[in-house]
Amino acid sequence: MKIQKIDETRWRIPREGRMRVDGVVYASEVMMAGLRSDPSLQQVANVAHLPGILDASLAMPDIHWGYGFPIGGVAAMDPDDGVISPGGVGYDINCGVRLLRTDLDRAEVTPVLRDLVTRLYQRIPTGVGRGQKNLRLGQTELRRVLRDGAAWAVAEGMGTARDLDFLEERGVIDGADPDLVSDRAYERGRHQLGTLGSGNHFGELQYVDEIYDPVAARALGLFENGVTFTIHCGSRGLGHQVCTDFLKTMVRAAGRYGIDLPDRQLCCAPLRSPEGRQYLAAMAAAANFAFANRQVITDLVRETFCEVMAAGPKELAIEVVYDVCHNIAKFEEFEGEDGRPRRACVHRKGATRAYPPGHPKTPEPYRACGQPVLIPGDMGRYSYVLVGTEKAYRQTFGSTCHGAGRRLSRKQAKREARGRRLLDEMEKRGVIVMAAGMSTIAEEMPEAYKDVAEVVDVVEAAGISRKVARLRPLGVIKG
Repeated sequence: MKIQKIDETRWRIPREGRMRVDGVVYASEVMMAGLRSDPSLQQVANVAHLPGILDASLAMPDIHWGYGFPIGGVAAMDPDDGVISPGGVGYDINCGVRLLRTDLDRAEVTPVLRDLVTRLYQRIPTGVGRGQKNLRLGQTELRRVLRDGAAWAVAEGMGTARDLDFLEERGVIDGADPDLVSDRAYERGRHQLGTLGSGNHFGELQYVDEIYDPVAARALGLFENGVTFTIHCGSRGLGHQVCTDFLKTMVRAAGRYGIDLPDRQLCCAPLRSPEGRQYLAAMAAAANFAFANRQVITDLVRETFCEVMAAGPKELAIEVVYDVCHNIAKFEEFEGEDGRPRRACVHRKGATRAYPPGHPKTPEPYRACGQPVLIPGDMGRYSYVLVGTEKAYRQTFGSTCHGAGRRLSRKQAKREARGRRLLDEMEKRGVIVMAAGMSTIAEEMPEAYKDVAEVVDVVEAAGISRKVARLRPLGVIKG
């Protein structure tokens, strides 16, 4: 594959054959050396074949191989001529990250750290198929969740109206149609609100280890050694089933509309077609389930902190900093290079929205510094809080990276972990880990991931995000 260096952080896969646009990959020289033989670059080129794609098929520095689109892939589609592809969203619809801040100092939680992590693990179900014993919804109530998103949980007493102001899209994607979600999806999601699931999903107790931008950190309520909590999860079995159901629909639709694809996993339908509109409405419903899921977990985290710290919620000031989607496709408004407005349906698959200072979609308290961008790393090193930039808005359809990106497959990680006492290793690093099984810990060990600092350095050097703070883990709960 031909790869041309554009500048220190961007690489071009030139348009050729039936590609409609170039591929553009954000990466350092060292990263690109490792990527040249990686199948994810072919996926970047494959996405460039899709009808109606605008400007370029983009990939962030945490790129790795995925289903159809690479993870870390971004593609914006013309609303009239473009297509919607489930492979550009992923199975875990609206997998995302929520960051909570507190008024607690690290020294205040150190004496009760093990108790706090243990109680969080006991209260928030983790692992494959694990459900909430205390929140089992019938189909009528679940339909409200799919329609209203995080607002459903707030209306049920799980959170405050203020929480909604600090969620991407205020915690609800418009246009959701619960009637387009299959009975099987309802059944899979019925017991799973307020659960983390498995794989790379987690709840992480952290502290602010370093501040790069004091003004932005202050606006976000972050201070040195301040205690935070990150929630990383999505739409669970419900979203997975929505994707599974519509992949079958989209394979047929691609043939019906004469869409010639380089990879069957990119099956898609025109945005204006009945199949395209139906997928968007079902996807929105699954995304709203994910928003509600993170809202319920937020309530469980608050309750647990209050119990362990023997203090009230106002005293602890456990507040939502922000909540971002990682796997989503939605219509957004932009300003083109010529200054004229343009509308696009942006697929972000393992990528994060990164709107600039002054954007009306950014919560008013953050508007001067830009939309918060939450970048989890691995459970042994660090995570980052960034903010969006004007350059991202104009160059990447307001998008940036979403995490560290895998370095080893799950099978490779398990092989490398054989014979090691990973829990003891993590505790020596000062991190208490509790998980449903050792298999997940092996798959998710720190060495399985790229160093997220390198990923963040690339997007900051490229000008598509700006560093605000670094967070270090104290305790992790996983499936």
